[in-house]
Amino acid sequence: MIEEEKQNVDSEKEEQPVENEQTQKTQENGGQPHGREKKLKAEVKKLSRELGEVKTKYEDVNDKYLRMAAEYDNYRKRTQKELDERYTDAYADALSEFLPMADNLERALSYQESDKVVEGIKIVSNQFSQTLEKLGIVAFGEVGEQFDPNIHNAIAKVEDESLGENVIAEVYLKGYKRGERIIRCAMVKVAN
Repeated sequence: MIEEEKQNVDSEKEEQPVENEQTQKTQENGGQPHGREKKLKAEVKKLSRELGEVKTKYEDVNDKYLRMAAEYDNYRKRTQKELDERYTDAYADALSEFLPMADNLERALSYQESDKVVEGIKIVSNQFSQTLEKLGIVAFGEVGEQFDPNIHNAIAKVEDESLGENVIAEVYLKGYKRGERIIRCAMVKVAN
């Protein structure tokens, strides 16, 4: 029986978990962590602090990005609104320049004498030319000018020895441009 008890005690010793060296050393140090554990814990604290700093920086950068995106969107909307308003204002300004001509046409039509009607139409024609000039619009396409297919639209051709080659013989509709932009090509008859 003594041998059985001895075997039981030996088997219990075998069944008990073997403590690792660190745990033994921690217990030997009075429960204080071993040097390596201290280093790991310090490293974990350091990395946690750095992670917190990185998260804070990320949040700052993300906040700046979101603010910038919102500012850009507001800028885009404001610019589009200003552009629309500018277009509306320019349109209204241009039309207001033409209103006196409409008034004079109505006055000319109210006269019964043909001389007054012709005089009224001449006044309107002069006002129209002045208005176009104020708006920076230049008329082109005169008889005798050299034909340019970029700004003239030839709708007829005539053989006329008194005119040179590719010279405008007749103007059906004047052309108009503002700066380099062609508003309407001149419709002309070209000689030879």
